[in-house]
Amino acid sequence: MKLSILDRSRTRRGAPDSAALTGTIERAVHAEQLGFHRFWVAEHHAVPGIASGSPPVLLAALGARTDRIRLGSGGVMLPNHQPFVVAEQFLMLAAMYPGRIDLGVGRSLGFTKPVRQALRRDRNAPDTFADDLDEVRTYLEGKGAVTARPQVAGPPPMFVLATRRGLDFAAQAGLPVVVGGPILGGSGARVPELDRYRDSFVPSAGNRSPYVIVSLEVMIAEDEDRARELLLPEAWALAQSSRTGEFPPLESGADIRGQAWTPRLREQVDASIANSIHGTAEQVRVALGALAARTGADELLASTSTFDRDALFESDRQLSLLDV
Repeated sequence: MKLSILDRSRTRRGAPDSAALTGTIERAVHAEQLGFHRFWVAEHHAVPGIASGSPPVLLAALGARTDRIRLGSGGVMLPNHQPFVVAEQFLMLAAMYPGRIDLGVGRSLGFTKPVRQALRRDRNAPDTFADDLDEVRTYLEGKGAVTARPQVAGPPPMFVLATRRGLDFAAQAGLPVVVGGPILGGSGARVPELDRYRDSFVPSAGNRSPYVIVSLEVMIAEDEDRARELLLPEAWALAQSSRTGEFPPLESGADIRGQAWTPRLREQVDASIANSIHGTAEQVRVALGALAARTGADELLASTSTFDRDALFESDRQLSLLDV
């Protein structure tokens, strides 16, 4: 599998949001030095734990600090944007950084009702994702009712962040997919949703065959216990969000251990860590090999976060050395 990174610009308790964005830029530079294939950023709105609300702006900064690594969005949420504006933004990035820009798109709405209202989105509005997907592509390819500019020699490739339904959209549109979450958590020898995507894939001009990227947290440390400890801050934040409705900044493991743990919180934290791949470099290599066999994935997009930035960079380094 090709190896890539998704960085969500996670904020940390006691540090300004700007530090999260600076950290993303530093991590992209490091990822390029290590030889990763892609470096993607995310779109989240009004989330205390995530500083990245505008992928195109952040990608422009990343492009200025790197030279070779592919840069993209994981992803732009089409329900929040006009397709024409999305196309203009990514054509501009493609003009500035030719051959390096990817457009990953998703269909998630804002996390809470106030955020959806701020984005002018109604949860009960008609689902126009498939049409919006097609419209963005026509603008990127210069085939729209109006011409999106700047025009470029090669438009940025599109990827669909796919749930089960999203896989069907992507297959019919002939687009690569990025999958994570429950789809990867089954116990079968294969993932039936991915087999269905491949079987129903309709070749398109830019994609003659299906392409699957799997995304999950991957943490490498000196032993499995240390890797679990490094995954704790993200798992704790996720568990807290299910309790409070607000996804918080990362906290240190020591601070988390000193807080009150309910049985439900412990169960959620343990489940979150279990859904990652973690351990020593050899343990992770074996686990990724098994994941590749189950999914037939072409690429891994590691979405790892932790409070300790030095440990995160070291995990990235060790991941880059694996032969999967």
